[in-house]
Amino acid sequence: MGDKTTLASRARSIGRGFAVTAAAGAAAGLATAGYGLWEKNQFVLREETLPILPAGFGPFRVLHLSDIHFVPGQNRKAQWLSSLAELEPDLVVNTGDNLSHVKAIDPLLEALAPLMDFPGVFVPGSNDYFAPVLKNPASYLLGPSKAQKKPVELDWPRLRSYFGMSGWVDLTNRNQSLVLKGLRFDFSGVDDPHLKLERYAGWPRGTRGQDNTPHLRVAVIHAPYQRVLDHFTEDGADLLLAGHTHGGQICLPGYGALVANCDIPTWRAKGLNDWESNGRTTPVNVSGGIGTSRFAPVRIACRPEAVLLTLTER
Repeated sequence: MGDKTTLASRARSIGRGFAVTAAAGAAAGLATAGYGLWEKNQFVLREETLPILPAGFGPFRVLHLSDIHFVPGQNRKAQWLSSLAELEPDLVVNTGDNLSHVKAIDPLLEALAPLMDFPGVFVPGSNDYFAPVLKNPASYLLGPSKAQKKPVELDWPRLRSYFGMSGWVDLTNRNQSLVLKGLRFDFSGVDDPHLKLERYAGWPRGTRGQDNTPHLRVAVIHAPYQRVLDHFTEDGADLLLAGHTHGGQICLPGYGALVANCDIPTWRAKGLNDWESNGRTTPVNVSGGIGTSRFAPVRIACRPEAVLLTLTER
């Protein structure tokens, strides 16, 4: 009898232990989710200095925006985006994925309106063309996300038209030269490599024979796939600008990103570093992005960011 009582007591004790552990796990999960919901609105400005300008030019300030993923009702994000105009950048570079909802264009354009007073260039991402769909966030651990079979189309032509009418230059598989603060900038951009839509336009015509004239070659990309970074690096780019990764979006403190949603190493999912290909090195800035997946609206150890790059003399 005593043995049975002891066994029953132990069983109850183990059961209570499991219950306490499960409750603690649930509480930790709720706390983490709550923190992630809070962090997604803790917008920051990452500032970098890069000595790549020809002698006698600079400083030149580039505001790099990416992965806004706007959804109606995101008032804090809208206010923060508008406030970035106070930086008075010399150039705005938008590397795509502006939208995350079919009704997002009007509030997004209102938020970006103050930045339209400055010169700008842009390329699209997949979430400018198509609305996101619900998926298991853990699927990103298995590799880059796949294209949807029956996507909901977004009104990218309208957004692109507005950007263009405001003076921003469309670099979707295109190139363009702009003279800004007395320096010639040669831009070359591609459509989203994540959808395998990139087609290389090269550098603007007439510039290849003018290498002795002060200039800067800038490549603008949404998703930083290695094949695209390699191409532009080998083709003479002085600076690569990309987004897409969200910086990993959910990171481990002290470790960093678990995923990049493309084929670059996860330690390159956010930040300014050098890309090497075929004996040539080019600085690349990968933005950690401003928004999140609409269906996973959290960030952990990866605050939403815009990037202010100050270019100075070499």
